[in-house]
This record gives sequence, structure tokens and C-alpha cells, in this order.
Amino acid sequence: QAQLVESGGGLVQAGGSLTLSCATSGRTFSLLPMGWFRQAPGKEREFVAAIGWRGSTTKYADSVKGRFTISRDNAKNTLYLQMNSLEFEDTAVYYCAAGAGLFSPTPRVNYWGQGTQVTVSS
Repeated sequence: QAQLVESGGGLVQAGGSLTLSCATSGRTFSLLPMGWFRQAPGKEREFVAAIGWRGSTTKYADSVKGRFTISRDNAKNTLYLQMNSLEFEDTAVYYCAAGAGLFSPTPRVNYWGQGTQVTVSS
């Protein structure tokens, strides 16, 4: 069974940094685009970042561009999200995702993780 398991969330002060990880298992995700989404309380889930299967193509939401970096290590079956200069507005549950349509204008996801909470204190 395909699984995406996030880790690395927590509480951090504004201006701080966190790195999220997403471990994959159960199928070969190394040939699929992968990405991160987030959902803040009372808001819809939104796209954060995506990375192509080779790791050479990336896409970011405007709100995180220049602050967040997505990367992947296919040998370790792991996706990462380095988050710097965190802001209170970054507080959300962050979800790992995989799908061939992640780079579409409306990203399409085939696999979701269970989410990890990131809380930024002001």
C-alpha cells in the first residue's frame, strides 16, 4: 500500500526555520512529481511547492517563494521542504502529495500524506 508519512513539524518563532520530511513507501514514487500543500484553520487546502521526478524542476506559491525550498532524494525515497523566515501566516497543517498532475494550473494529486502541524508564534 502506497504511503506518504510526513515529519518535522512543530512550534517555531516567527523568523525561524523548520525542515519537513516526507518518507514514501509501498510504490515507486521516484518517477512521480511530488509536492507540499497546506491547510490553515478555516481555510481551504492550498498548493505550496512541487518538484519534478528528477528534482530539476520546481514550482512555488508566490507566498513562499524565496523563503521555502523543496527538494527530494530518490535514493532515500524522501521529499523535503526547507522553510526559512517563517511567518505567523505559515501556520497550517502541511501535507505531502504525489501525482502526475502536480504541475498543472490546477494541481492534481493522486496520493496524500496524513499531514504534520507547523505552528509559527508571532
